[in-house]
Amino acid sequence: MRASVTHTPVIRASLAAAAALALIGVTAGCTAQAAGSDEKVPPVRISPTTSAGQDKPSEEAGDAKPSASPTASATPKKPKVLMARGDTGGKVRELQARLRALKHFGRAPTGYYGSVTAAAVSAFQGAHGLPRTGKTDTATWRKLRSLTDTPTRDELYPPTTLPVAKPDPRCMTGRVLCISKKSRTLSWIVNGKVLSSMDVRFGSQYTPTREGTFSVYWKSRHHVSTIYDTPMPYAMFFSGGQAVHYSADFAARGYSGASHGCVNVRDEGKIANLFAQVRTGDRVVIYW
Repeated sequence: MRASVTHTPVIRASLAAAAALALIGVTAGCTAQAAGSDEKVPPVRISPTTSAGQDKPSEEAGDAKPSASPTASATPKKPKVLMARGDTGGKVRELQARLRALKHFGRAPTGYYGSVTAAAVSAFQGAHGLPRTGKTDTATWRKLRSLTDTPTRDELYPPTTLPVAKPDPRCMTGRVLCISKKSRTLSWIVNGKVLSSMDVRFGSQYTPTREGTFSVYWKSRHHVSTIYDTPMPYAMFFSGGQAVHYSADFAARGYSGASHGCVNVRDEGKIANLFAQVRTGDRVVIYW
């Protein structure tokens, strides 16, 4: 027969208080100790929740993962420059022909990249939202090619910019450089047959090009003016210091400039061929 244990009111109150304290400690997440033991009870972690009921990431040390640093955006490369002032050759001629097809280049292709070509490139760039540098870079070239057809040979090498004038009667016999001031053209005529024609430029009112009938008395392939210290390639002298020769300035600036009395040719390829055919003694006829 077991002896009954009778708790006094004081003892019962003490036990109840101890149980309440233990329950509060657990629910609050604090460390509680079991009665009569030194071993700590692992704390119970209550994770806060979002309004949607999802657990928030722990902010305890060691729990948070470092966020990946954003990758810096690569600096865009500048388009490569393909052609610019001072360049010459077939690509420049093609560039000019394509610009001419879009009404940005108002003359026949010359193959020389001068100020006129640079201005035409700049105008094209401005019309299509490209930086107006006047230089033909990869972006400009790609856009220009997408808007134009491949130039034909006649578009690349037109006879002249202006219509060729009717030859003066003095040009119809023999070998003649027939030069019209009115049409600003030169025609190479042999026995009445026009073999080639090209644009020419003359002297200003202060240094006029002489008119009349002359003959080529000297040819100088790499001539440099002793008066003006300027190159006069493919020079064919016909009257004193006046000659028919190639002019890089004419190729670059067109008719906005003038010679010092010579007959300037702006197509280097054409005058090179002409220089090879003309002989000393061939006639030169300059007329209106």
